[in-house]
Amino acid sequence: MKKYFAIITLVFLLVSCDKKSKVEKAVEEIPVALKVNRFDQAFFEASPKDLPNLKAEYPFFFPEGFDDKVWIEKMQNKDWKDLYAEVQKKYPDFGKQTSEIEDLFKHLKYYFPETVLPRVYTVIGEMDYNSKAIYANDKLIIALELYLGKDVKFYTFPEYLRQNFEERQMMPDIVTSYAMRKIPPPTDKTLLSEMIYYGKELYLKDLVLPNHTDAEKIGYLPEKINWCQENESYIWRFFIEEDLLFSSDSRLANRFINLAPFSKFFLEIDNESPGRVGQWIGWQIVRSFMENNEVSLQDMLKMDAKELFEKSKYKPKKNE
Repeated sequence: MKKYFAIITLVFLLVSCDKKSKVEKAVEEIPVALKVNRFDQAFFEASPKDLPNLKAEYPFFFPEGFDDKVWIEKMQNKDWKDLYAEVQKKYPDFGKQTSEIEDLFKHLKYYFPETVLPRVYTVIGEMDYNSKAIYANDKLIIALELYLGKDVKFYTFPEYLRQNFEERQMMPDIVTSYAMRKIPPPTDKTLLSEMIYYGKELYLKDLVLPNHTDAEKIGYLPEKINWCQENESYIWRFFIEEDLLFSSDSRLANRFINLAPFSKFFLEIDNESPGRVGQWIGWQIVRSFMENNEVSLQDMLKMDAKELFEKSKYKPKKNE
């Protein structure tokens, strides 16, 4: 019986790998060529007399209502120039990253042929960790100051935020912004709806970021992914026993969905847990749904959270 099971498993893996290779071959054939505009270089290597030309070439980076002296002061400010020097040291050339972005958009075009290929702009912004990469249909803006590596001297953020200021987070962040245009927001405010929303986003990363780890897709340290896997059945039991799934308590998002150093079960395990375990469980539910249902990606992304959950046949792995 064990031998028979091993053969079946091997056949399943071979079929899955063959299907995956066919997808990747199709992806490779999609033509994508992106133009990268290094606005960070254009701005910080300019002099005040160049400002009119800069404003004419990049009008969307110069909102109305600001006197020119604001931009000139920024050009000449020592702290900004030091930050620019650090960015230049890390990204003197953007060729490798451009290739990765092109590969990402090949995947996005495969699943969403209507995807608009953007002009890419690299910038140095205001350290807004909620806007590290912004896909705005015909533009993709990447704030390079937030991809320098978690230990650079310019960061004063807590560790749980700094851990994602790494170059490897650039592609997952782009997908997060892109996904906002493809996944309808939750129709209600239940914890389950929030979990499924982010589960859909993370499942999309499974498809379009095949070379990224689960930890990189969700922005966890590897040991925190291990913690979730080891405690999956406990997390799920807690949600069920506390009747949280269909609760609309607004405090639940901060406990289990939003960025945080840890999740808040109000138990001893809190300090061992990563934040956003609700997102991680939602991811497992969506994965289970796609394994057990013949539904297109586009239809799944539009599905009601309750219906998706009921059809997912999700069952957490039992702890060893």
